[in-house]
This record gives sequence, structure tokens and C-alpha cells, in this order.
Amino acid sequence: MLTIFYDGNCPLCSAEMRSLKKHDDNNVIKLVNLHNKNFNQLYPGININRAMQILHGSFQGESLLGLEVTHRAWTLVGKGFWVAPLTWPIIKPVSHWVYLLIARFRQPISSAIAKIFKLEPAVCQSGGCFEKTTNTNHRSK
Repeated sequence: MLTIFYDGNCPLCSAEMRSLKKHDDNNVIKLVNLHNKNFNQLYPGININRAMQILHGSFQGESLLGLEVTHRAWTLVGKGFWVAPLTWPIIKPVSHWVYLLIARFRQPISSAIAKIFKLEPAVCQSGGCFEKTTNTNHRSK
């Protein structure tokens, strides 16, 4: 099981997590919103400030960061070919640099994209994340 710790207040981040879960037929992805009220008690090993700067994940006891999380997630749901170029030797350093730049400015970028595409952040209650319109559970048990 891959656990992804993401910024649920970021419309772009939430949209990606919803898209990822749509492809997660085997429930191999667990989504955890960094803004859950009891996050610190449930995940004391995750530094929220650092996780707000770069995507954090955990897979089989291994900590993953940034595009490592993205690559592992899409690979686990059978769509690794979508992100495979991110690991290629020449592209990897550039894609990592671009990821860090986007992550740093994700709030203004996400706000602009959210307005254009009418995206909304996830609605998370009691640690579970749902789509606002369907109240569909997008968090593995």
C-alpha cells in the first residue's frame, strides 16, 4: 500500500488525487490530507511543513518524495507509462526541478487553474476524503 500525504486545500493537488483514485481499482493507494485535524497524532513521523513543500509518500516502509511518489502511484494503478519519462536519466533532473518550482508556487498556480477548470479541493471529514458532488469515498480503508 502506498500512502500519499497531500495538500487537500490545493485544488490541483486534490484533482490529481481524485484522478489517481479513479484508476485505483485494487485500493493500493491511501490518501491522507495534511490538513486533517488529527494528522499530527496519526502520523507523527511526517513533518507537515516539509510535506507542504514537497509531496510525501510511504511505500513498504520506504519514504518517497516528490516525483518518486507520483511515479510509484501511477505505476501501482497501471498507468506508469504516463509518468515513465520522469525517471529517464536526461529528463529526471529537469522534471524534478520543474516539479519543485510548481510545488513551491502551487497555491497561485492551482488557484488560477481551479478558476479556469472549476476545480475544488477535496472535502475531508474525520480523515476521509470525498468528492463534494458525489460524496464518494476516495480514501482506502
